[in-house]
Amino acid sequence: MRKLTQGGSLTDPITVFVRGGTYRITTTFTLGAEDSGTPAAPIVWQAAPGEEVRLCGGVVVPPEALQPVREEHVLGRLVPEARASVVQADVRQLGITELARYADTFRGAPAVPELFFNDQRMTPARWPNEGWATIATIIDSGSVPREGDSSDRPGTFEYSGDRPARWNVEAGIWLLGYWCFDWYEEAIRVQAIDLEKRHITLARPTLYGINQGNPSPRRYRAINLLEELDAPGEFYLDAPAGQLYFWPPADLNGARVVLSTLNAPLVAFQDVSHVTWRGCVLEASLGDGIEVSGGSHNRIEACEVRNTRQLGIRVTGGTRHCVEGCHIHHTGTGGLWLEGGDRKTLTPAGHQAVNNHIWRFSEHQLSYACGITLSGVGNRAAHNLLHDAPHIAIGIHGNDHVFEFNIVRDICTASDDASALYKGRNPSCRGNVIRYNYWRDIGSPMGHGTAAVYFDDGDGGDTVFGNIFLRCGYPGRGSFGTVFSHGGHDNTAENNIFIECQRALGSAPWDDARWKDAVQGGQGCEWQTRLLQEVDITQPPFTTRYPALVGFLHPQPGQPRVNRAKHNVLVRCAEVSSGNWTYGPDEIWSTDGDPGFVDAAGANFLLRADAEVFQRLPGFHPIPFDQIGPQTADTTR
Repeated sequence: MRKLTQGGSLTDPITVFVRGGTYRITTTFTLGAEDSGTPAAPIVWQAAPGEEVRLCGGVVVPPEALQPVREEHVLGRLVPEARASVVQADVRQLGITELARYADTFRGAPAVPELFFNDQRMTPARWPNEGWATIATIIDSGSVPREGDSSDRPGTFEYSGDRPARWNVEAGIWLLGYWCFDWYEEAIRVQAIDLEKRHITLARPTLYGINQGNPSPRRYRAINLLEELDAPGEFYLDAPAGQLYFWPPADLNGARVVLSTLNAPLVAFQDVSHVTWRGCVLEASLGDGIEVSGGSHNRIEACEVRNTRQLGIRVTGGTRHCVEGCHIHHTGTGGLWLEGGDRKTLTPAGHQAVNNHIWRFSEHQLSYACGITLSGVGNRAAHNLLHDAPHIAIGIHGNDHVFEFNIVRDICTASDDASALYKGRNPSCRGNVIRYNYWRDIGSPMGHGTAAVYFDDGDGGDTVFGNIFLRCGYPGRGSFGTVFSHGGHDNTAENNIFIECQRALGSAPWDDARWKDAVQGGQGCEWQTRLLQEVDITQPPFTTRYPALVGFLHPQPGQPRVNRAKHNVLVRCAEVSSGNWTYGPDEIWSTDGDPGFVDAAGANFLLRADAEVFQRLPGFHPIPFDQIGPQTADTTR
């Protein structure tokens, strides 16, 4: 192939057909600049028609390698009901000479192998098998590194029941917990267990200490304990001994058992241009599935990326790359990352994510592991379906991104003070548009509050237009709304429909003192760096593109700081707004009836031509509900 592309002499398009089969990838398959096509002669790598191509980053564990457990010291640590069902394999005989171990503390996905049975991720042996245990009493919060406390004092808490009496501290016990807030989890090794007092002392401090940061009880679970290998589908890796212990969920005969080993992406594009990768399955990597960096006009099409420890697909740098028609699911730390553009000059990258189906994208990192991240300047996500995640689905960083015609459902199912789309902490990031999306069943009633769209910590300058929100958000104990602004201003919510939402618009505005402190770099905002060094909001192009930034660094006492709402419809909603949202008496219509939907019972929220809303709000524009979501056969709403 490189002979054909050398010297830029390629004159005709080329398609490379990969024949069907499962290909074990032991080192990243990398395409570089010398593998580029041209605008007139692009290169396509694709699965042969009608054939399945799998790129797998793991080693197959054959059934004969998995034998009944014989060692008495191991059997003694297993619960009686597991002893006849658990099998073991010496992974050294599979060519795996060294297993990575858990660090004392980690967040997200540790670099240890994962086990898959018939393409389903298995669970490291844990307790409880479902849900969480809760802390009975916080004995000692420990130090709080997030606040600059470097004393390195671990925390101690009291537990309920007697389950920890079975655990072997010397073999290693890790607790994964939401130790302070329900939007940040981390795993910490256990240093000691006092069975008499029922106290557990951690080996390291947690980032925020063990504290009651959110209303719900502090929760945790024990992970990777041989003593807790007590259910089908669980496994345990003994790294020092090189042993895998596993309770198969079904008959091993004919099953496909894979242990992931490649700690790198399966496929990488590095400064390559005009190349398409199409129609392959990429799986079982300890890194990302596909990484694209630099270059221009590359496409990832119709691929299935699954069971990766990190992201599904990562695009950084370059211009005008596109990920289209892919299924990305069961990933460890996120689905699809699009980053590019120059924020200093506000030059867009033009990356796009279109018609993708992305779900179960935060299997290991349970918070801030987004299905889609838009970062940089001028990128777009459209006609995607995102669903089923415990925390955020969409993260936006930067300027002038567009998130449109997407379906987002069943998000923030196990988190608090959170949202489906999150953006915040940097007021220079603005000009983003969130329009024509359908949001359904967002949030969990844990106490503090959740939203569908969340502008956090002084964020502003963005637009939410023409969205439909169905059962989204919980006000909690504070001022949360379906669209929520914390501290900021200059956001616009216009032409949206809120259905059965407890509060449509929420905000918690900052007073003059807190705003001044934030501008000067207080409140952990780091705005002096973000607003004057990373970019300069006092000069063009920022002052010309965003006139509201003129004078931003010199807030005046009593200066009005508001968010604007216009032409929004509320259907069976309990409350309109809180905080600093402003709107005129004729700019909100709230009704307990039908505003004119074609078929609300059938979840068709198109508006009829004679819909009452057009008389009630003459400036309201029809929302193209029939164009929302993937424009393919997979349009499950």
